[in-house]
Amino acid sequence: MTKTIAYVLYPELTALDLVGPLTVTSVLERLGSDWRTVTVARDLSAVDSDAAVGLRATATFDQVTDPDVVIVPGGSAGTFAACADQDLLGWLRAAAESAHLMASVCTGSLILGAAGLLRGRRATTHWSLLDALPRFGATPVSERWVRDGDVLTAAGVSAGIDMALHLVHELEGEEAARLAQLVIEYDPEPPLGPLDWAWVEHSERPDLLRRYMHAALAEALGPAPETAD
Repeated sequence: MTKTIAYVLYPELTALDLVGPLTVTSVLERLGSDWRTVTVARDLSAVDSDAAVGLRATATFDQVTDPDVVIVPGGSAGTFAACADQDLLGWLRAAAESAHLMASVCTGSLILGAAGLLRGRRATTHWSLLDALPRFGATPVSERWVRDGDVLTAAGVSAGIDMALHLVHELEGEEAARLAQLVIEYDPEPPLGPLDWAWVEHSERPDLLRRYMHAALAEALGPAPETAD
């Protein structure tokens, strides 16, 4: 029986959030497994990403009603707007009733949260919005990816590739995951080395980005609700 991994498309998503994990899990089809990969959206019209590339889904929400795995990419302004898209949120809630796993990359976790799927769960997202997760009932965790029950969330952008490799390992085993990693030759060596999180915490530019992201989220959804002590 064919099983489906469905990636969600919406306007102004971050292209790498989608294409990175999609490239990883698409290897499963090449290996002759029972898994197929689709992209889903409200309709089949092309949507702009937040880079200079447009994207078109292969199926509509109405055509994919019982996916086994759902992966929601993130972004910034477009993602925050998607948090109020009732068609998208309704499809996610319906899919979650039967899906083996609901997953996200970067700020895509906020869309899962807006659909009510993070309540009481540990989750991660882009570093600049980790402290926004409690507004959706989640416990923020600063990790590359986090699995809590049937929800899997990844941190910012490139972490989606790590999450997808973990997912392939879970679905088809270690050899499949190693082959997927080999196919995309994923062996990163950033020219400046790993991220310097001390710099992130104490430099002005990261703080400006953090404030921008929170302001854009508040503009889309309103201020975070106050919680009782």
